[in-house]
Amino acid sequence: MIKIGQIGMAHDHAEGKMSCVRKFPEVFEVVGIAEENPEIIKKFGNRPCYRNIPVMSVDELLNIKGLNAIMVETDELSLVHYAQKCIDKNIHVHIDKPAGGNVEDFERLLRDAKLKKLVVQLAYMYRYNPAVLYCANAVKRGKLGEIFRVQAIMNTYHPPEKRAWMKPFPGGNMFYLGCHMVDLVIMMMGVPEKIIPFNRSTFFDGVDVIDTGFAVFEYKRGIATAEASSNDVNGYGRRSLLVCGSKGTIEIRPLEDSFNGQPTLTMSLKEMTEGREYTDCKCVVPMHAMTGRYDSMMLDFARMIEEGKENPFTYEYELLVQKAVLAACGLPIKVEYTEI
Repeated sequence: MIKIGQIGMAHDHAEGKMSCVRKFPEVFEVVGIAEENPEIIKKFGNRPCYRNIPVMSVDELLNIKGLNAIMVETDELSLVHYAQKCIDKNIHVHIDKPAGGNVEDFERLLRDAKLKKLVVQLAYMYRYNPAVLYCANAVKRGKLGEIFRVQAIMNTYHPPEKRAWMKPFPGGNMFYLGCHMVDLVIMMMGVPEKIIPFNRSTFFDGVDVIDTGFAVFEYKRGIATAEASSNDVNGYGRRSLLVCGSKGTIEIRPLEDSFNGQPTLTMSLKEMTEGREYTDCKCVVPMHAMTGRYDSMMLDFARMIEEGKENPFTYEYELLVQKAVLAACGLPIKVEYTEI
């Protein structure tokens, strides 16, 4: 049994994450939630997922005897600060994403965690999407040949107040939602030679914020693009991943279905299209329905802690992704693999 707590109620995924771990009482014992902002407690504290969970200070939570793990669900720019407190206390961490605005702070956290053999799991939930897993496995096995093109889109429609809320983030929506797509690009194509950001503001509704994120990743034999718009009507329905290789193509669209939790994946292999180059040659690969958006991710976190399962996403990979996210946001970050 893992004794787990949560720091923060402010992150968009905080409620869903708490609801998720409470679905598995045989795996997780939720011992408390740390939230010190009375306005946030007033806004979120009475939601069903937080019922009967004691609310306390960060220090009180981190000093609970036998505490194994923490979910850090604060605002995006404070995540690493609070996660470092957990690592300092020898506590495994699940950190929402992206990992803040400072690469050096995140690298220090990862180095400390690796030295102490502590689990650091970043909450990129698409890593556990069955269609994304199928695609990543196909890429790894060479089924698609040499990858030369990736297109990753995570659009939505945000009301003006939500767009204004993104103002403090470097790169605006590229930081907030685009980070998911940057992760998929790096997963499928590895370290880019160069990242060129094209982030813009529409100024719709008088909101001065970077709400249209777009970045190009240059590779020796191809390119990838990551896109994250806040003004796309039915953007959720267009969230997608396209991976093209010399032997085949996979498209996942939509990435997730809010009604049945089942992504849709189509695949086209070279042998299927020979002599039919001007027809739509593809097959649908059946995917199992997801029982919950975060279930597989959080249960994997538990296996890493209790069973010593190796994290499929290394400390070095997480640092690489964070560098790429910030570079895609327009920060002058050198994107390279760094041994931790």
